[in-house]
Amino acid sequence: MNSISAFSFLLYTLYLLTVASAATFNIRNNCPYVVWAAAVPVGGGKRLNPGETWPINVPRGTSKARIWARTNCQFDASGRGSCQTGDCQGLLECKAYGSPPNTLAEFGVGLGQHADLDLIDISNINGFNVPMEFSSNSPTCSRVIKCTADIVGQCPKELKAPGGCNNPCTVYKTDKYCCYSGNCEPTNFSRYFKERCPDAYSYPKDDKTSLFTCPTGTDYKVIFCP
Repeated sequence: MNSISAFSFLLYTLYLLTVASAATFNIRNNCPYVVWAAAVPVGGGKRLNPGETWPINVPRGTSKARIWARTNCQFDASGRGSCQTGDCQGLLECKAYGSPPNTLAEFGVGLGQHADLDLIDISNINGFNVPMEFSSNSPTCSRVIKCTADIVGQCPKELKAPGGCNNPCTVYKTDKYCCYSGNCEPTNFSRYFKERCPDAYSYPKDDKTSLFTCPTGTDYKVIFCP
């Protein structure tokens, strides 16, 4: 085997290893309206008509990742515009987190002491705009997380926002609600979210009932309006 073919073989082998260690996320829009799905740091963004699916491959070692739905968006041919909820600096293909209110699927792939765990959660810390399911799509894990309550329709008047329901941190920006000090407790507003979506984060210290794991190698589905 000459040096060129050996190098090509090595590149191909590395490519196969990368693909094998990636997790596939199938993002589906079950809402009766268009959403503009967003995924950071892998994926970017894509318009999803009702019933459409968008698969993305997330490499092992990815952390602090988010998937969310944007609503009532308008973009020009260059991919610039705006969304009523979940807007990411006016870009169709997001490069940064979205603006609240937006329901979040948060995850890290291939983490833990032995890089053998995925961390997954649904969060309302940025508020809520679209009902969501975040679940395993593999037999290796049976975890299903959902937040499907009518949070927007029942939203407290202090938290109401066009197209969604804000988390109190967005509105008040105080340590009581944002936990800037790292020392905070549930509030009446956080309980509003927790009572309706018990598996989802309602405030920053909600780890015990809201953070879940699956073995690395699991594939996932994120469904808007499950």
